[in-house]
Amino acid sequence: MERDPICGMAGVLDRHGHWFCSERCAAEFARRQAGAAGQGTSDSADACHLPLRPWWVDPWTWVPLSGLLLGTAGWWASGWWPQAGSVSAIYVGYLQKVALPFFAGLLLGGAIDRFVPREYIVKLLSGPRKRVIARATVLGFLASSCSHGCLALTMELYRKGASIPAAVSFLLASPWASMSLTFILLSLFGPKGLVIVGGALAIAYATGLIFQRLAARGLIESNPHTGTVDAGFSIRRDIGQRWRAYRWTGAQLLQDVRGVLAGTVPLGRMVLGWVQLGFVLSSLIGGLVPHSIFQRWMGPSVAGLLVTMATAAVIEVCSEGTAPLAFEFYRQTGALGNAFAFLMGGVVTDYTELGAVWINIGRRTARWILLITLPQVIVMGLILNLWRAP
Repeated sequence: MERDPICGMAGVLDRHGHWFCSERCAAEFARRQAGAAGQGTSDSADACHLPLRPWWVDPWTWVPLSGLLLGTAGWWASGWWPQAGSVSAIYVGYLQKVALPFFAGLLLGGAIDRFVPREYIVKLLSGPRKRVIARATVLGFLASSCSHGCLALTMELYRKGASIPAAVSFLLASPWASMSLTFILLSLFGPKGLVIVGGALAIAYATGLIFQRLAARGLIESNPHTGTVDAGFSIRRDIGQRWRAYRWTGAQLLQDVRGVLAGTVPLGRMVLGWVQLGFVLSSLIGGLVPHSIFQRWMGPSVAGLLVTMATAAVIEVCSEGTAPLAFEFYRQTGALGNAFAFLMGGVVTDYTELGAVWINIGRRTARWILLITLPQVIVMGLILNLWRAP
């Protein structure tokens, strides 16, 4: 799979003679090419030679630097910031909980990017059967991408002929319960993190099944790109051929390690900044906001659940970034359902995703996503609120 010349992610959209991870990167490439043309530079300049972003803009640079500043704020800022020690301690506590599992999730995402061909995904997401929705949900979980990253892949699967119900399940399952987010939730919530992930996958699967009924009744758009799937292609046979053809040499293993890292680094660029934003906001909230505010406005009640979802709707943060915030709400209130609603509600009401679905798939599909998923999130949140913190 060719790499996006703008951000370095695996390309899924064929535009301008290159592969891009999203329409945004494709538009940025076109903008740069147009600028180069205006300066008398050839339009066909190799994308690999496009100007790189300043080094300090790279999340792999500014996230560790900002983390070092915040983690040591209790030492250098306590003289003029009384709460610096508390905020710094909370931030360091989050790092201790999340750093190792988060990077493990990034490595797994890089391994999937390296070893799982896109043809497998396309093959498994065609057809009207229930098993297609189950596959879409599982593959969305394995995609290990934030909501913005999986959006481009979802649109490409739709363009390649994946059914709309499968595309919706894939879109919902990937940011809600991706592998990287699962590791973060487990490190924060412990076994209850599996409850959150399981609830997210259940909603993604149920939504896909409902969309299949809507499609059968003509209540959503039809995919004009749908075509026949090559019946002769066998994933099992292809895996066998790849296994037999694999060269177990040091050079090949080194190449694969580099390939995994090549997938891990750009994936980190997608989510690392959002995770840091979530840590910073959680640390500030935990150190500055009185406990009584959480108990009053975000407690384990219907009103508290609705306030939490309203908060999630206006905070545009990647799923991995909202995980620390969700845990902070849970730590302050003991309302597991509110934490679940905060995670899920932010994705369901994400105007980036809904806008892309509205434009690329159809208005009815975007509307039905809201109508179907929001009630499920509210009901699941009310049920989980019965599970109080010890």
